[in-house]
This record gives sequence, C-alpha cells and structure tokens, in this order.
Amino acid sequence: KIILDEARRMESEDIDTNKAIGIFGNELIKDNYTILTHCNAGALATCEYGTALSIVRMAHASGKNIKVIADETRPYLQGARLTAWELQQDKIPVTLICDNMAGHFMKLGKIDCVIVGADRIALNGDTANKIGTYTVAVLAKENNIPFYVAAPVSTIDFTIESGDEIPIEERKAEEVTHIKGIRIAPDGVCVMNPAFDVTPNKYITAIITEKGIVYPPFKENIIKLK
Repeated sequence: KIILDEARRMESEDIDTNKAIGIFGNELIKDNYTILTHCNAGALATCEYGTALSIVRMAHASGKNIKVIADETRPYLQGARLTAWELQQDKIPVTLICDNMAGHFMKLGKIDCVIVGADRIALNGDTANKIGTYTVAVLAKENNIPFYVAAPVSTIDFTIESGDEIPIEERKAEEVTHIKGIRIAPDGVCVMNPAFDVTPNKYITAIITEKGIVYPPFKENIIKLK
C-alpha cells in the first residue's frame, strides 16, 4: 500500500509538472504555427500530458490553429510509432516525415519552431536527447527557427558543467540493421548506434520548465532553478 500510494503521488506530481510546462510553453506558440518534434515526449513517455507534447496540447486546447510535423526518429521510430499516434488520438493535425527531410521543410518555410524533450540537461544548458536532436538544432539555427527544449527541472543535472560530461549509451546493432525483425542491411556490416546526442546550448533558444521559461545565459539562469 505504501509503494502504491507513493506511485500515485509521483503520477499526480508528474501530471501537474507537465501541465505547467505546457502552460508556460503555450506562451511561445502563435496561431497557425507548424511545430516540428523529434522522438516522443508525450503521454507515453511521461504521464498524461508529456513535456514537448504538453505544449502542443495546450496550444491546441487554447484554440490555436496548429499543426505538427513529426520526425520518424530512426532507428527505433518513436516519432512514427508513438508521437504520430498520440497526436492522432487527440485529433491534432500531424504529418510524419523521415529524419533527413527536416532541413528541406525548414528551408521552404514550412516549420515555425522546434520543440523537443530532454533526457539530461547540464548546468550550462547543453542538452542530451534522442539521437538526431543535435542535427535538428543545427538546421533550425541555420534557418532562423526557434529551438525549444521542454523538460522538468528534475532533468537538470546541477553537478555537471557541460554536455561533455554526459555519457552516451550505445545500443545494439540490430536496431539499425533490422526493422521489426526484418534485416535491411548486409549481414556482418559494422554498426554504430548511439541512443542520444548532445545539443550545445548555443543552438537552444529557451528551456521550458514547470517553473518558467529559461533563456540564455543558461548557466546564470539555470542555477536559479535549484
């Protein structure tokens, strides 16, 4: 009973935290925005609202006419399998694209902002997230598109100075060489499969937390959240 009560308390806290992230983030979303997402930072990753998708949900609920473009997120396809499905359930317009199409649509002016989640944030604002996030951030900077990170304060590691101190998990080769058990690459080929990458703070427009929106200089402003 004690364990179950604590789990329910944590669930309730997570829902309140994610809702607050959505409320703050909604301030940055304008009517008719098209938002690019990468990986899944929704209810399937958290509780009820999500982090990045909480902002999308709050914008939609507030009556804004928004659309979402979801990167497929190879190799595990969280964007295709999870994010696209979640948004469909909420009847939020979503278009699925391959990861290597993001720059093309940015250049065409089809994307107004990028919102991603985070697995770990360093004291200087460097952010670790699903592999491919760094690429999207660089593309957004090149095309003058705001790049937002949505995450609770608990994601911030106040003990590390920069993203250089974040270890990157290397996952099994089969995630790259196979899709649902079907081989798509030559047998015996060498594979590198890091699960995450680190986006340097210079590419991040703002970090959206349950305590408010944090802008550069990140090191100076993030420490205030502790």
